[in-house]
Amino acid sequence: MTNPKYVFEALKRASSFLLEHGREEGAARILLQHELGLSYSGLIASMRDEISEVQWEKFWTNIEQHTQGIPVQHLTGTEEFYGRKFRVNADVLIPRPETEELIEETLQLIDRHMLKKELALADIGTGSGIIAITMKCELPQAQVTATDISQLALKTAAENAEELNADVDFRLGDLTKPIENEKWDVILSNPPYISYAEAPGLSDSVRDFEPHHALFADNEGLALYEKMAKQLPEMLNKPGIIGFEIGYQQGVAVQKMLKDAFPDAFVYCKKDINKNDRMVFAIIE
Repeated sequence: MTNPKYVFEALKRASSFLLEHGREEGAARILLQHELGLSYSGLIASMRDEISEVQWEKFWTNIEQHTQGIPVQHLTGTEEFYGRKFRVNADVLIPRPETEELIEETLQLIDRHMLKKELALADIGTGSGIIAITMKCELPQAQVTATDISQLALKTAAENAEELNADVDFRLGDLTKPIENEKWDVILSNPPYISYAEAPGLSDSVRDFEPHHALFADNEGLALYEKMAKQLPEMLNKPGIIGFEIGYQQGVAVQKMLKDAFPDAFVYCKKDINKNDRMVFAIIE
């Protein structure tokens, strides 16, 4: 098979190859943009340009790796989140669009319920740092702290914070342990919430290539919410806000945990753009 001469030929061949192997054809465009260093509009404008043999070979290697399950984000090394580019790798969870909705709702709640600007905000289980860094970028006056049990994840998060000029205090430790002796105005978390029983149903790109400690939790995925719900009452200022990202079947259970921990709080579940339960918030007046 001869190598394609033009960019559009390379894209067409790669898209067909991905479809034949049960992958999304859109990955071909992302990987080609990455290889050529082009934006989407730049790629469209370059369709009739020639593609070099070196560019084609590197691009095709990534296409073949993706058919084996390696996530596109691990091949490009980045993922966009809330309009910013974050570094990702096998040590951290790949950012999901649903987490942007957690950010959006939290910012609206802060605007409605918090009078002071210099908030103390904690992100528990930060991974690549997307929540903590985004909140710091959106609320520059806030004091933002983030925890994670993985030193490698914190290394990635710190690199992201440096690249995005976000002053975040990263601390190593299990859940709230590194921040338990302080008081917080806002506590956010997107913890591992998939039950081990769900593992066979996950795509191989997730199951085989993303860190299991960031995906799975005991007790049908609810173990870490239970643990945090018991710890947070001692840590939250009044007024205070808690925001958790959850699995789509966990809304009722996580609401009950927070209501038991904060009997006077307003606790509610919010659906994501796909109409699935995705976030639980507690507002403590």
